Amino acid sequence: MNSVHESGVVVAPETDRASSVRSIRRPRGLIGVGLVAALVAVPVTTLAAALAQAVGVDFEVPDGGEAIPLSGFAVVTGFFSVVGIVIAVVLLRWSARPAVRFVWVTVGLTAISLVPPLLAGADAATTSALIGLHVLPATVMIPTLARCLRGRTP
Repeated sequence: MNSVHESGVVVAPETDRASSVRSIRRPRGLIGVGLVAALVAVPVTTLAAALAQAVGVDFEVPDGGEAIPLSGFAVVTGFFSVVGIVIAVVLLRWSARPAVRFVWVTVGLTAISLVPPLLAGADAATTSALIGLHVLPATVMIPTLARCLRGRTP
């Protein structure tokens, strides 16, 4: 039963609030939202890589001598999107402030992921495109999962 205070605000009984908090803390919804975000991030990143190739970026890294294929962008984006979902689930389970910690961890990991393109010795166009292709899926995944961790669905 709900009660109405003088202000006209309806307040749910304590048991309803506790159950709603528990439902937010369940990982199923988080995993579902994360997988949908990953299904957005993968084709968007692959499409951005294809557009970069269309304007002349060769994605050839001097160390290996071969160009990075478009399928490589899709696979790596999908893999690290799932890693982000796992991090979110772990923090949901064991952190008092999962959203804040998730943002700190994933922004830090994204920053670290920018180092290899800078050190690979590729030309400026390839390096710039690779940095953008690291940041692009992060801008899809991090805010989406952080909102979900705060208890608000995106």
